Amino acid sequence: MLVRVLSVPLLAWSAYAAGYHNDVRPILQRHCQGCHQSASKQGNLDLTTYATLAKGGNRGPAIPLLLDYVTGKRQPRMPMGGQPLGEDQVAILRNWIEAGAKDDTPVESAALTKPPVYDQAPVINAVAWSPDGNWIAVSGYREILLHKPGGNGPEARLLGQADRIHSILFTKDGKTLIAAGGTPARFGEVQIWDMATRKQTRSIKLTEDTVFGASLSPDNTQVAVGCTDNSLRVLDVATGKELQKIPHHENWVLSTVFGINGKRIVSVGRDRAAKLTDATNGQFIENINLLRGELSAIARHPTRDFVVIGGEDRTPYYYRMDRPRVMKIADDTTLIRKLEMQPGVILALAFSPDGSRIAVAGAAGEVRLYDTETGNKIGALTGHKAGIYTVAFSPDGKQIATAGFDGSVRIYDAAAARLSKEFLPVPLQTRSAP
Repeated sequence: MLVRVLSVPLLAWSAYAAGYHNDVRPILQRHCQGCHQSASKQGNLDLTTYATLAKGGNRGPAIPLLLDYVTGKRQPRMPMGGQPLGEDQVAILRNWIEAGAKDDTPVESAALTKPPVYDQAPVINAVAWSPDGNWIAVSGYREILLHKPGGNGPEARLLGQADRIHSILFTKDGKTLIAAGGTPARFGEVQIWDMATRKQTRSIKLTEDTVFGASLSPDNTQVAVGCTDNSLRVLDVATGKELQKIPHHENWVLSTVFGINGKRIVSVGRDRAAKLTDATNGQFIENINLLRGELSAIARHPTRDFVVIGGEDRTPYYYRMDRPRVMKIADDTTLIRKLEMQPGVILALAFSPDGSRIAVAGAAGEVRLYDTETGNKIGALTGHKAGIYTVAFSPDGKQIATAGFDGSVRIYDAAAARLSKEFLPVPLQTRSAP
């Protein structure tokens, strides 16, 4: 976007029709949305979409007032507390408004009306068991496939907009399924589905890129996701309203987890930090870890405020969320233990339902199982031909589902670490002979 803006000389804007999506929206996104977005609508004004811009805030529709505030004709001059917009940016806004301030936002790809046809199995980024153990939800291309644990063909296919689904969650009662993902460089999306009707009840668009690492609060009223704009977002499940935009990270946020009482969140990402945040007000508390490599995965113990994290340096670290003594610089006193180094980058982590075991998955194509209390390795799940991106224990802890790059779902006997079932979650198109 910057290249386009700078490539059009200031005097040429009279001959160039500025558009909302490519020209105006990036200016608002960079300079205005920090204060005027759904989580913190100063003046009751949200500037994240054309519709909310046109609707305006406490002072009425925003488009007629936009130039007055950015030029200082009206006070306070915007952006408040920031550098005034440059002449070229003001010229873009003026050009767009004088041309009619039209909305040229591309229509996002509509939800599919027919299931996609697959020539080969897609990469699988997410699997989840329903609370009663009767369903396994599997991510596909622009869809979620619902299987019985036997895997004899999908029983239902939930078609959506996001090209990729990176997280799938069930509420405790099993009545609602939540999926998070998006279309790269287009939008992030949180989908909410009613399991009884198999209908999508909400599609919540976030940021300009895919969202990652969704987690549910213990009372199932809130969902947190990590974003590529270095923020953590918290949404209300019932209404879809964005409750918090938490900008404490310095790079992409890739995974999140709520604490036991739902009042705190730990998030990890490319900035190497496991950040502890007050979920009620978005206030940063502290980093609970010593910074090492980039982090891509986190899981919380089912009954304790302990988390296991992992990523680039291939070592799982088991931390408590509460520091036992006063923090010092480069302090790692929250560390309970570290597990053995893995043969590849860590991409997924999970606790068994009783908290006695930790499953560690990643680029090496196997899942290693560890005793939580001792850190000792107790088994390995093998058979995948490439990286494993998701791992999930069944609700009773007796089975483990895994999936990843090779497109197959594998279900293992957790106690024996033995493969029980393997299936492709999508039907493949039969190719006719040449």
